[in-house]
Amino acid sequence: MFRHILVATDGSRHALPAVRQAVMLARSLGARLTGITVVAAYAPATTALSALRGFPAAARREAQRALKDLYDEARAAKVRVTAATVTGGEPWKAILLAARSRKCDLIVMGSHGRKGLAGVLLGSEVAKVLTRSSTPVLVCR
Repeated sequence: MFRHILVATDGSRHALPAVRQAVMLARSLGARLTGITVVAAYAPATTALSALRGFPAAARREAQRALKDLYDEARAAKVRVTAATVTGGEPWKAILLAARSRKCDLIVMGSHGRKGLAGVLLGSEVAKVLTRSSTPVLVCR
């Protein structure tokens, strides 16, 4: 079955079911588990955001916060987990690149469940991964 599971998380309540499912699957299958989170890039020097001295540290804290549930769930289930943080870029691209480069055979993601105009305007990282991935994707709501 699956030997290496990649779980994408942004630390939101919508990601928690995916984190839990990925941990349970990894435990029951004896699979490796890797987490990934994508944080905003450091903006160019011309923007106000880059003027904030604490931005790099804040980005690291955001990544740690996003991965906290994964570490907690894995520890409780006695599942070993590694994690990666990607800074900048489009999350769906980072997820697919991580799955490919780490030779993952399953991607697990949570869905915000946006519908209608909100879904169209905001887009869906899940939909982008689903339509472009050659790796199976498990979506948890």
